[in-house]
Amino acid sequence: MTGLKIYGVPFSRASRTRWCAEELGLDYEMAPIHFADASSKTPEFLAINPNGKVPVVDDDGFVLWESMAINCYLARKHADKGLWPETLQGEALVLQWSFWVVAELEKPLLAILLNSPALARPDRDAEAAVEGERAAQRPLAVLEIALAKSPYLLGPDFTIADLNVAAVVSWGAAGGLKLDSFPHVASWYAACAARPAARRAAPRRG
Repeated sequence: MTGLKIYGVPFSRASRTRWCAEELGLDYEMAPIHFADASSKTPEFLAINPNGKVPVVDDDGFVLWESMAINCYLARKHADKGLWPETLQGEALVLQWSFWVVAELEKPLLAILLNSPALARPDRDAEAAVEGERAAQRPLAVLEIALAKSPYLLGPDFTIADLNVAAVVSWGAAGGLKLDSFPHVASWYAACAARPAARRAAPRRG
């Protein structure tokens, strides 16, 4: 038993951490803190994360926020499960891809998702979705080049780098992002999304 508590809700960045916990086979508890309501602004939660955002984990008393940091921490702590690379260079590549996807892809893919017909938001901005797709093309081309060289980002095996990047790409996929121009990205993402742990952790509407 790990004593791991994950604060967040399925339709949030907490789904990345839940996927990681599922891949690692960890026992965990979900604490339903929503990023968009008062539950993330209570004094009790702000004492855990003063940013008022999710996810946060409490791992036997060790509190950590920021989804990519959490996932890297969990994968490294449970390195025997195979998500964390064995070399210093591999670790550096995990950090490279985890930082990169937040800096380069997260914003445009979030714009696609939030303004997609699938969410049926009353303030949906179709132009913002188009701009998000346009902005995503260059980083997707970078990802395509990397995945043309090997099935996964660090080589032949799935690692936490793939999980972290695929979790962000899932936002675009949920918003209808077309990957026809990026066949290696498309096949890699399909393989990542088909993993049993990814399916168990995937947010479900309704």
